[in-house]
Amino acid sequence: MKFTESLWLSIGSIDGKILKHPFIQGLTEGSLDEEAFRFYVIQDALYLRDYGRGLALLGAKAPEDQWLMMFVEHARDTIVVERALHGSFFKDWKLSDEDVYSIPMAPNNLLYTSYLLKTAYERPFPEIMGCFLPCYWIYWEVGKELERRGSPRELFRRWIQTYSGEQYTSIVRQVLEVMNQVAQGLRDEDLKLIQNHFVTTSKLEYLFWDMGYHKQAWPV
Repeated sequence: MKFTESLWLSIGSIDGKILKHPFIQGLTEGSLDEEAFRFYVIQDALYLRDYGRGLALLGAKAPEDQWLMMFVEHARDTIVVERALHGSFFKDWKLSDEDVYSIPMAPNNLLYTSYLLKTAYERPFPEIMGCFLPCYWIYWEVGKELERRGSPRELFRRWIQTYSGEQYTSIVRQVLEVMNQVAQGLRDEDLKLIQNHFVTTSKLEYLFWDMGYHKQAWPV
């Protein structure tokens, strides 16, 4: 069994709950409140600024030059490509960049990005890989499932196509291959640390969808 296969087995229940979450169900049924989708997209834009910075740190700690180049390129694409996707939605909603980036992070978003950046600054490359992998992988799996189910709303289909296309598939497969190469020769205790990060950020992925669905606000 490849190491990544064992990682995925460790989050089987989490992945199942994500696919059954009413946010995901609402995308395919077309019943999701557009206000909740807009809240999610705005928070995702805020998230990706920090995720991109974390990817740059991951690349800086990479032991191989090709991995350095790959993750730095992903950091760039996170800012440029994803922002273009979000920008198309913001244009529909008549929101400027100033409008979007002046909005504070919701609690679950701040929790997630803080964990990512803390790990990226403090931990070695293999652990950071485990921490950042769920965002790549879960979005790919969710995208494939949503593509299979379809959606009656063009707005939601536009988002779905981003994470189910061949280009994104190729990116995720490259990252999975790096993770498997990194895992070779590591001690069991090191593999366990990677898995712990992987499970934690998978849980945070669930909380991110939940945050969007409930339009989470600070209670105080």
